[in-house]
Amino acid sequence: MLFEEDLCSFVWRMGIFEGWELKHLTITETVSMTIQFYSFDTPNGRKISVALEEMGLAYDVIPVDIGKDEQFKPDFLKISPNNKIPAIVDSDGPDGKPISVFESGAILIYLAEKTGKFLPAKGAARVAVLEWLMFQMAGFGPIPGQVHHFLGLANEQDKRYGVQRFMNETRRLYGVMDRRLAEQTYFAGDLSIADFALLGWVWRHPRHQVDLSDFPNVKRWYETMMARPAVQRGFAVALK
Repeated sequence: MLFEEDLCSFVWRMGIFEGWELKHLTITETVSMTIQFYSFDTPNGRKISVALEEMGLAYDVIPVDIGKDEQFKPDFLKISPNNKIPAIVDSDGPDGKPISVFESGAILIYLAEKTGKFLPAKGAARVAVLEWLMFQMAGFGPIPGQVHHFLGLANEQDKRYGVQRFMNETRRLYGVMDRRLAEQTYFAGDLSIADFALLGWVWRHPRHQVDLSDFPNVKRWYETMMARPAVQRGFAVALK
């Protein structure tokens, strides 16, 4: 357990509270401080809120409004060097010391290892989880994100090429997932952080202009995931 002055020194030295609205917590409550979750209402943010709820971890949300460029504030840069959400600060990190973690995939692995949940400790089962987590991080995130971008362009010629290019690839990735889920209930066998990562992006299927009926196994998995009480709490929590 950290002493109050140690934790106070850390959060103020990091500039974590300066200029940010911290919900449900005051600085005098340091002995029982929870994970500080910096995020916004995006697929990458939702994958972490779902994981925190599924793992039963206490957390406080600190919204970072990317529409107002708050991710570029110097204080946020101290915990997220790439100026991206989400990021977390855990007052009870390794060896009982505070730690900040950025990048959603790294956060998922950190939280899974912290709790011993949703990521096998070793063997083929762990490899499978990491494979599908990397599939999301490298493909089913960046590619649908480009669909979001090009659909928002005003120039129809620019929009036409980009939407066609990235929509085709997005649908190919949905097909990869559909074939996998024809053989598995979840992506890596048992429920895992890979499912939380992919759920955040499948959640945006209307923006991808994808009808999940075209991918029945993804549809079955998505409905199963969204019916979980912890997942529902993860999507209900205000991130902005």
